[in-house]
This record gives sequence, C-alpha cells and structure tokens, in this order.
Amino acid sequence: MSKAERLALTVTVLGLLALPATAAAPERSSADVLSRVKEASGGKAWDAVVTMRTKATLATGGMTGPVESWDDVRKGRYVDTVELGPIWQAQGFDGTTLWMQDTSRQVRKDEGGDEREAAANDAYRRSLAYFFPDRWPATMEAPATKEEAGRQFRVVRITPKDGRPFDLWVDTKTWLIDRVVEKAAVETRTTFVSDYRAVQGVRIPFTLRSTNGETKYDQVITLQSVELNLPVEEARFRMPAPPPADFKFAHDARSTTVPFELINNHIYLMVTLDGKGPFRMLFDTGGANIVTPELARQIGLKTEGALQGRGVGEKSEDVALSKVGSLQVGDVTVSNQVFAIFALGSLASAEGVAQSGLIGYEVLKRFTVRVDYENSRLTLTDPAAFDYKGKGTVVPFRFNGHVPQVEGEIDGIAGKFDIDTGSRASITLLGPFAEKHNLKDRYAAKVEAVTGWGVGGAARSLVARAGTLRLGSVQVASPVTELSLQKKGSFTDPYVAGNVGAGVLKRFNIVFDYANQKLIFEPNALGSKPDVFDRSGMWLNQSESGFEVIDIVPGGPAAQAALRTGDRILAVDGKKASELDLPGIRGRFKSEPAGTQVRLTVRSGDATRDVVLTLKELV
Repeated sequence: MSKAERLALTVTVLGLLALPATAAAPERSSADVLSRVKEASGGKAWDAVVTMRTKATLATGGMTGPVESWDDVRKGRYVDTVELGPIWQAQGFDGTTLWMQDTSRQVRKDEGGDEREAAANDAYRRSLAYFFPDRWPATMEAPATKEEAGRQFRVVRITPKDGRPFDLWVDTKTWLIDRVVEKAAVETRTTFVSDYRAVQGVRIPFTLRSTNGETKYDQVITLQSVELNLPVEEARFRMPAPPPADFKFAHDARSTTVPFELINNHIYLMVTLDGKGPFRMLFDTGGANIVTPELARQIGLKTEGALQGRGVGEKSEDVALSKVGSLQVGDVTVSNQVFAIFALGSLASAEGVAQSGLIGYEVLKRFTVRVDYENSRLTLTDPAAFDYKGKGTVVPFRFNGHVPQVEGEIDGIAGKFDIDTGSRASITLLGPFAEKHNLKDRYAAKVEAVTGWGVGGAARSLVARAGTLRLGSVQVASPVTELSLQKKGSFTDPYVAGNVGAGVLKRFNIVFDYANQKLIFEPNALGSKPDVFDRSGMWLNQSESGFEVIDIVPGGPAAQAALRTGDRILAVDGKKASELDLPGIRGRFKSEPAGTQVRLTVRSGDATRDVVLTLKELV
C-alpha cells in the first residue's frame, strides 16, 4: 500500500482559526483582509496566546476516536495524537524535524516527498504567522473575490517559506475563516470550519470537516475542550525514542532466512498469522499490512471502519481495520500488528497467482533486511546484531511516508526516487516530472500501454528507454522507462521524480537498513541481463476461461495479429490456458527473441479462431 493509501489524521485546529488585524478599513490587500479577521475573532486577545491544548473527537469511515493536540503558538511546534479503532498515531514537529509514531510506537522522520512543505504550512498556521510574520515568513497574493451560494468571500493565497500555496476563504459577512484549501501531493484537500465559540477572549471553530471531494471519506473533528497558555514541557515536541523490541526469534537466534518467489517481478513470502497458515503475501518496501476479506474471515479477524484506500490506479476502495496477535516470517514472530482488510480481486487477476495479502514496512522497520534477488532468499536480522562486511555501495535515504526515497538523476536530471519492491517496472517517471522536463519528446516515447496494475486498477504509461539512471552513486544503464499517464493516484505526485521498481532492483542484492536510513546495493549476476519490455504488445489478465486481453498497443504485434480488447486466449501453441500460468506467459513474451511466432487460440464473443503472434521489440 502506497503513501497515498495511508490514514491521514493530522489535526491543525489552531491553524484554522481566525487571524490578525486592526479595525474595519477597506481591504485593499491580503494584510487588510487578515486584519479584519483578527478583529472579528478576538483582536489583541490573540497576542497573549502562547500555548494551546485541544481535546476533540474524530469521526471518519464509520469510526470515532479521541484526538489531542498541543501547540507551541510562538514557535510553531506541535504534537497530535489520535486513536481510531485499532489505530493509535502521533505526529509531531519540533521546529526542525517532522516525526511520525505508529500504533506499535515505531518512530520515523518524515523528510521525503512533500513532507517538508506540509510541515512548513502546518507550522506557519499553528504559529499564527498570519499576523506575527516574524514567526514564519510567507508571501501573499492580492485577495480574490469569490461568490458561492449567495455568500461572498475574500480568498487570500499564502505561501509560507519552505512551504506550498494554500488558500484562506474569509466570509465577508462575519470576517471569520470559512475554509482552507491546499493542494497536497496527490489530492486537493479542503477543510471547512464552523461553530465558532469564545475561549478566553478569542473565537475558535469547534467543528472542522476535511474532504478531498469523496465525501464518504470525510474526516470530521469536533472539539470538546480548548485550554490556552498551559505550561508545556520541551520534551513533548521531541521525536520519541524507539520502543522496546516487539519481535522474537526462535531458539535465541538473531536472524532468519526464508525463500521467496519472484513472480511478475514481485516478491512473495509465506507468512503465518495468529498461528494459522502459511499464506502467500506480497512483500512491498512501503506497503502497509493487508489481508483480503476472505483471509480475514478464515482466521476470524474482527474488522471495523471503511477508510479510503488508493494506489497507482485511479479508483478508491473501502479499507477496514483489524488487529492480528502475531505475524511470523521464517523463525521470527512480530506481535500485535494492525492490518487493513482490502479486497485484492482485481490485483489477483492481474498477477495471475493466488495471494492473501501484503506486508512490508512493518517488517522492514524492525529488522535489517537483505533481499537476495539472485538466489530468491530474504534474510531478516535483528538490527543490534547486524554488522555489514560486504563491498556493496551505500545509498542514504529519507522516508517519504513509509517508502525509502533516494536522491538521484535520470540522464542528468536530478530528482527524488522512491524505492519500491512492490512495482514490477524498472523505472516509472511520474507525470508532473515527465511534463516539466518534456521527456515525451526527449525520449521520442510513442508506445502507450497498460504497464502495471495496482489497488486502484490499471496504470497507463508511455514507454521508452532512458540512458542512465543514478541512485546515489549507483548507476543503471539503459533502463526501460515508463512515463506515467495517470491523472489520479500516487503517480501524480509533483514532489517525486520517479518510482524505481524490481526491474532495476533485481539487478542487485539489496540490504534495507531502515534503522539507519540506508540501502546497500550489491551487484549480482542478474545485472548483466538486458532490460526488456513486453514484446507481445498487449496486457493480459487472468480470467475463468483463459487470459483476457485488457489492452492493445496500437501498431504492436497483438494489433497486427488482429487481437482486440476483450478477447480471451484459450490456448498457446496448442496448450490449454488452464494448463498454463499468466506469469509464465508474460515471461515468455518478454524473454523470447523478436521474430518468435506464437500460435494463439482466441475467442472473440462466440467465435473461436487461431492467430499467429509475432513478437517484436517495442522499446
């Protein structure tokens, strides 16, 4: 599960209050507008506010839970905690570092992607820098006038230093803030505020509703109490220490090694949950714990909630939550894990293999993990016992949510690259990055195709071949490169250059050291093999009657063989589809040389016919 699928529960009550000012002069500038807002919401009483503590309830996805926030108003520091069903989370900012603590008290710095910009905006609003500009500098545009449902608003666009633009909508009848609109990495989120109440001379909104436009997933915060100017300890805002180990190796060992299957460039492990199984699960560097509804029922999990899940595709899905007492991989067991309950039917048909869920981040955060792509083996080691003696190349990374993100470049163009074992591709360049650097023309990219499949469905790209990909000081020559065409989902993030998948990663054996935020790349025998793209010119999914043609590359081999979307492939070279597996067919279409002829038996509607598919180099 990608960053875009995580539960976002940041609470910014103080940052959504009314703001600075003096009396009712004509609002010629944004400063004039904010001056009227301050006067309407308490005037000089705001000058005395030093700290704020709020207690509230959060309602979303059919669940309700408590929220508590502490704010250092003078310095923009804060810490929020929230409890929702089986989830407990804390997020804090100490003035420099944005940190996140999860249900099992694992802690990380959030520094990649758009995390820095988000932290700057939060700190700006919480420090009331609208009318104390020395607390956090910003630029403001001239106010715009908007009308909606018979109401008139002044809209002030503000860009904090190190942050990104956001819009404050001010109701000209009350001169109180009505909403805040901010475009984040993959969505625009609007927070409406209402029910203003007086607290020690200032007026504070007691209801906040945050939406990304899909109203069924709205988050509603209702304040229960607000306390101003309480003393607060410095330590409250600091990043917490790591928790005690919640895992145990059998026989007092310090590591365990298990085999894995590499299917469609995806790593699959056998995992035991609550002593039951083992079950086949995909291993994804940034993935949250997921089980299918079928497995949840099989092992008797109690589920609750319906939160928003989204991946590389453009659809959202409901996600329920549950708690699993034990997760076992090889000879190590991790206790008390939160799992999302997520239907993976579409993903399973795209993979062509049965799977019961996904694990990744929660395992990688606890252990030093070596992925031996060459021999299909994965080793989990207690970080306290890990002592690297090899000659691999060390590449530091930052966390972009759950995902390791490294500094690199593609053909000399610098950017931030997510490292994603859950991607079958070699390198996917995200749409905003590709457009900014005119990569479609630069790479003469003419092949358009479905190039992947995620939780949200199909992912489309233009496919080309780059010259050199650099990750830290590691270089990869001539990778097949996808220019994402997605309009929604995680591949629309303007803060990320690209997503590096197993097509590149499997050319190395890689150590993932999350505790020290570094990767170690060791070249292996797979690195000498050329990187190739599918030579059939079509995307197939598994179906009950065979392999379904989902997508055809215009002018490609499948198109030349008169195949059409919706066709079913019933046999390949005389062998029935029921006797074949989809990953094997995909592998054949990539590995057999251009010019190879493959005889297919195809059903189109009620008619059955034989066609000859001649493989061709497309990229």
